[in-house]
Amino acid sequence: MPARVVALGGGHGLAASLSALRLLETQLTGIVTVADNGGSSGRLREELGGLPPGDLRMALAALCSDDEWGRQWAEILQHRFGGQGELRGHAVGNLLISAIWDLLGDHVGGLDLVGQLLGARGRVLPMAAVPLDIEADVHLDAAPDRLTLVRGQVQVASVAGQVVSVRLDPEDPPACPEAVAAVGAADWVVVGPGSWFTSVMPTLLVPELRDALIRTPARRALVLNLGEQDGETAGLSPTDHLEVLAAHAPDLRLDAVVADSTLVDDSGVLARAARELGADLVVGDVARSPGSDQHDPEALSAAFSGLLTSGLQLP
Repeated sequence: MPARVVALGGGHGLAASLSALRLLETQLTGIVTVADNGGSSGRLREELGGLPPGDLRMALAALCSDDEWGRQWAEILQHRFGGQGELRGHAVGNLLISAIWDLLGDHVGGLDLVGQLLGARGRVLPMAAVPLDIEADVHLDAAPDRLTLVRGQVQVASVAGQVVSVRLDPEDPPACPEAVAAVGAADWVVVGPGSWFTSVMPTLLVPELRDALIRTPARRALVLNLGEQDGETAGLSPTDHLEVLAAHAPDLRLDAVVADSTLVDDSGVLARAARELGADLVVGDVARSPGSDQHDPEALSAAFSGLLTSGLQLP
């Protein structure tokens, strides 16, 4: 029976994990943050009152197969309208998902229907049943001696300052029941990579989902980013990223931390930080190219394959 794998996050980071995991024989589920308040997603969220569809769209596109059908549908989903009219900037996939939600009145059912249309190699679920907002405490560059409240995913991601902590509004949102069930039934759960404070941490802040992550018998892997992100994590080392995770979910234990070889030096600091979370450090060359901030799907897939089939050893 294929391993049941759940990947959590949002945006390009979750898409990287899903693109890698779909190359393996797995029963795959992506659980997606729903806090986007910018661009096409933000406009649709404000106008229609539903979940922001953008990160969900990206996850579905990542699950499209590499055949002609899959490539065409991935391109269609990701296409954005140009021009100067009201459609400018909207992604086709966002409009499609929103239209199906409007017709069905069912977020999960609508995403399943889009997945069937695409021939997606896995399932995509929202992490919460209502749209969320992110709030952050930040040491702004302009006011470094005090904490300033910054609200909104886009605003936090682009803030000029050091993010200290994030929380959700509402603080106790209803989790998507299917997402909670998927985590509980998983063999492996993968968190990250992605925007640390606005895509990765939010998946740990929905109480029912966080409790499911803590209780699940699945093994848990964390994928580190390939470097700092301008604004959101500027100045944070890989070890700092692990400390942020521990601060936001202190009861969460990990089995593996996957890191690119460029993040690891001879000091052993990162390996010790991983062990403090219960995890072994798994090191590989998983970047698209030297200095890239994007993971290579095939290289990351090889790392995941090693975890799924050979304990914690890379092939």
